[in-house]
Amino acid sequence: MRVLAAMSGGVDSAVAAARAVDAGHDVTGVHLALSRAGGTLRAGSRGCCTIEDAMDARRAADRLGIPFYVWDFSERFRDDVIEDFVAEYSAGRTPNPCMRCNERIKFAAVLEKALDLGFDAVCTGHYAIMRADESGSLELHRASDNAKDQSYVLGVLTAEQLAHTMFPLGETPSKALVRAEAEARGLTVAHKPDSHDICFIPDGDTRGWLAERVGTATGEIVDRSGAVVGTHEGAHAFTVGQRRGLSLGVPAPDGKPRFVLEVRPISNTVVVGPKEALATAEIAGERFTWAGRPPAASDFACHVQIRAHADPVPAGACIAEGTITVVPETPLDGVAPGQTAVLYVGTRVLGQFTIDRTVSAVPATV
Repeated sequence: MRVLAAMSGGVDSAVAAARAVDAGHDVTGVHLALSRAGGTLRAGSRGCCTIEDAMDARRAADRLGIPFYVWDFSERFRDDVIEDFVAEYSAGRTPNPCMRCNERIKFAAVLEKALDLGFDAVCTGHYAIMRADESGSLELHRASDNAKDQSYVLGVLTAEQLAHTMFPLGETPSKALVRAEAEARGLTVAHKPDSHDICFIPDGDTRGWLAERVGTATGEIVDRSGAVVGTHEGAHAFTVGQRRGLSLGVPAPDGKPRFVLEVRPISNTVVVGPKEALATAEIAGERFTWAGRPPAASDFACHVQIRAHADPVPAGACIAEGTITVVPETPLDGVAPGQTAVLYVGTRVLGQFTIDRTVSAVPATV
């Protein structure tokens, strides 16, 4: 097969490309330029998609003896990921830019271009497993190494995308083995640190970054009864579950710390309350997709996971009138509209949806 290896400049994608070569595929490497800031350099393990990363990817491709290109997707990344991130925060939601990047850039724009150029599949260094069911339909499953499993952020993939995707690292028992393999292959990225945080906010100051783009506007912080307990400089800087950074002039009656329970962008208001009120009894959304075959019935049992490294929780799901509603057996903690809920059946990723509505497990009188 003709395989396009997406090479981020990290050890995982380099070893994935190497394994695709070993499997006998005709492999071409590509690095995605997602920023027009030409002088951007990685700061430790923060950020990704920098000039340094592009050079590391090129060196890895040279070592593997495969052609290598850099594709400029900075404009689409700005429109589909960065602007979406700003808009979602401005609307009082908590977006996941990595999900949007996978959905709209790495497995939409890149795959579309790859297929147009005659490639059969795109290969990445994600930790996930592809399996065929008894009918031959492809399924997406958790990786063998649970600590590195990335199936959550791949939950946005569709059946058509899965049919043209390869994850060579999915069955590898540990990241340590991947690094050892990279070193044995003479890849200079063998001990390069993993990237983390939001790639376009490498210093990790999300509040400051948003303030520069959205501006500041003084608003009220209120408790669940509506009483004003403090002020803020912009509701967009807060997310559900947040505790730090709250300027509260009125202490809670019980003296316990308070957390953000809701963000109301129209009135520029932040609602706070006790930690118990973060317990979520129900979530629902209208934007959902299936990673392969959809469920056979409109009501089904599953596990729901609301963050990349959260524990999955047993739940019941129901689809009716274009909305999927999920009721976990035990309340979820600190769920915010805009987050992605990924549904599993066993190790299989069933699908995902963007959370539009949440229902607290604790009455507002608390």
